[in-house]
Amino acid sequence: MPAPSPPRAWAEIDLDALRHNLAIAREISGCRVMAVVKAGAYGHGLEEIARTLAGEEIAFFGVANVGEARRIADAGVTTRLYLLGATWEAERAEVVARRWTPCLSSLEEARHFSELATADGTRLKCHLAVDTGMGRGGFVPDVLPGILPQLEALGGIEIEGIGSHLPSADEDETFTRDQFERFAEIVGQLGGRERFEWIHLSNSAGLLGYDNSPCNLVRPGLMLYGISPLPGHQDRLRNVMSLKSRVTLIRELPAGHGVSYGRTFVTRRPTTVATIGIGYGDGYPRSLSDKGTEVVVGGKRLPVIGRVTMDQIMVDATDAGIAVGDEVELFGTNLRVDELAAKAGTIAWEILTGITPRVTRVHHPLITDH
Repeated sequence: MPAPSPPRAWAEIDLDALRHNLAIAREISGCRVMAVVKAGAYGHGLEEIARTLAGEEIAFFGVANVGEARRIADAGVTTRLYLLGATWEAERAEVVARRWTPCLSSLEEARHFSELATADGTRLKCHLAVDTGMGRGGFVPDVLPGILPQLEALGGIEIEGIGSHLPSADEDETFTRDQFERFAEIVGQLGGRERFEWIHLSNSAGLLGYDNSPCNLVRPGLMLYGISPLPGHQDRLRNVMSLKSRVTLIRELPAGHGVSYGRTFVTRRPTTVATIGIGYGDGYPRSLSDKGTEVVVGGKRLPVIGRVTMDQIMVDATDAGIAVGDEVELFGTNLRVDELAAKAGTIAWEILTGITPRVTRVHHPLITDH
């Protein structure tokens, strides 16, 4: 039996760059870090990224749900796990049993956690979620002075932290500065740093663009993976994921020949067309079709022509001097994912998290257990 062939499409994950970006988050914020690793660590490989960051003395991993928390815990990672969204009834027993940290958005949720924790003979550490403008979860600030005593009276939970979320830190500076002020006032009214061990508000944009002194914990996501959501900070970050494929076929097409479905591109001259082994089935967006999108082969940018198909794309390789088997960068150090996102009419978050399991993740340097 021959050795397995190399992958047709793969994502190279630079773990040293990940560590570098974490160091930048710490330097800028002056706070402890909750590394946000939801959605498969933004497509970079959940267990692998968690194992890497577990050795970097972070305070928490931020996950979207119990399924992600379970995968990290089952991978042997012992860093505390924080559930970024509300839980529902059937999930809470596992949260208590595993001692994960939920954020609370309702009295019903808190009471149920308290009952389960009391029955389990423990006191579950929880954080208070405050809705300062996101509208997705948390207690509305006006009810908090009356709610907190009721929460503190529950014997099975301990309110150790308080947090909120920034909906517009990368778009509305005025609203965001007001939100920081409101959050600081709320925390102060409820007891401040003497009352809460953990106080957190900032995502990547909040961390990079605002004064984080009201907090002692930040929640970077996108910037850990090398992309700044704000202009002016990109040069401090290092790219983590490079999406790659290979040239699988090179053909000469005459003038007047259609390329791909719908014949949205027709050659105007004799054209060298290279086929590349990646498509929207791998997470390379179909919306990049006919948008002036480029790829990088041998240091040269070549235009994508015709529609992106499920498994393949085509590029104009006329006079490019490339060969079958050559490596192709779809995005990475030479062509940033946010440039691709702008052409696709979306955001970098969506492209990164949309890279499918069919794409092999290759992490380097090799991960060691912590």
